[in-house]
This record gives sequence, C-alpha cells and structure tokens, in this order.
Amino acid sequence: MPMIDITAAAGTFADPHQLAIKAAATVKDVEQVPDIPMFRKNTAAFVHELPATSLANVDGDSTYVRVQVLTNAGALNRDQQLAVVERLTALVAMAAGDQTLKDRTWVLLAEAAPGGWGLWGHAHTNEELVGAARAEIGRLQQG
Repeated sequence: MPMIDITAAAGTFADPHQLAIKAAATVKDVEQVPDIPMFRKNTAAFVHELPATSLANVDGDSTYVRVQVLTNAGALNRDQQLAVVERLTALVAMAAGDQTLKDRTWVLLAEAAPGGWGLWGHAHTNEELVGAARAEIGRLQQG
C-alpha cells in the first residue's frame, strides 16, 4: 500500500490528477498485491506543484522532478525496485510531455520501519498488514 509523492515545478504536468492515478496504479502493479479494496483504496499518489523558484539544483535549474515511494518494509524485491524506478521515470516524462525529463527525475525508495505503517488509526507491523489482507480476501471469497 505505497504512498507516492511527486514533486515538481507548477505547470510541469498537464493533468496532475491522472498522473497521480497512473503512479498509484503503476506501483500497485509492480508490487503485485491482490486487487482488493484494501490495496486499491490505500495505494495513493500525491502530486505537489511548487513555484519554480522553490526548487533548484546547484546551477539553479528547477526542471527536476522528485518521486518518493514509501512502502512497508520489504515490500519490493530488487527486481521490483528497478521496475518501479524505470516505470515511474517513464510515466513522469510522458505526463510532462518531455522525454528529456527522464534525465532529471529522481526516484527515492523508502521503507517504513516495522510498526511504522499507520492505517485505520493503527501503527501496523508487516505481519498485521498481511493478516488484514488475508482477512479481507477471505471475506471477499465468502461474500
């Protein structure tokens, strides 16, 4: 149930809402979790548009994008990490209509510490998240 934050200068993306939807779907797809409401409703992306004067590299260039993906600990294996970075980088460039943005997109992968994934007002461990997913799958199969 990743949280994805995409930060860029205002105006970089023609449709930030569609970018958010596609980014969430991309990470959910790569993570290969079951297509259940628990994961569909809790995998989300946030597009943060800042004034161009609010971000810069050492040379003052503000045409960069930062994508941060936060997952629960161990959610992505190495192949999935590579796929998330590649696919989100391509998605950002496509959403901006600028293929050169692939060279200026930073994707940061971070993991919440065990017990540090808050959902439904509770700080979940990985085992608790897996248990909640299994319980939901069981309910869906019964009903």
